[in-house]
Amino acid sequence: MTEDPYLFLASDPTGWQGTPLAVVGELDCLDTPAVRAWFAAQGVSPASREVRVVPPEQTGLIPEEAERLPVPLSAEELERVRRATATDSVASAERDLLAFRDSEDNRDALLRRALAAGVPVHRVVELSGVDPTTLSSAAQV
Repeated sequence: MTEDPYLFLASDPTGWQGTPLAVVGELDCLDTPAVRAWFAAQGVSPASREVRVVPPEQTGLIPEEAERLPVPLSAEELERVRRATATDSVASAERDLLAFRDSEDNRDALLRRALAAGVPVHRVVELSGVDPTTLSSAAQV
């Protein structure tokens, strides 16, 4: 896994290969010379169906042969990419985890549900603010 989100060209834009850039919306990096040059070299525009974006934790899903470019994203932009990439059950669990920061109600059940939905452990910790050791004990209950 890398620490950078990536833009890449999907070889099959009808199947799942990242999130279409158009779904995420405007990103500041699209105005940088490096990204504009990459688009020009690929012969595509940011609105092209083939242009996809993935957060750092999903770069392993980029096909090996895909043209790719690491891009700098702000924390807010990265969060938008993650939310656009998440499945409905993961997105729902992530919303609940964000709301959890203000409450301790049903903590263990919420943490178990998030993990069962496929929210990665690092995201559960990041969104809920729980200590990783607390997460381990809550998941085993």
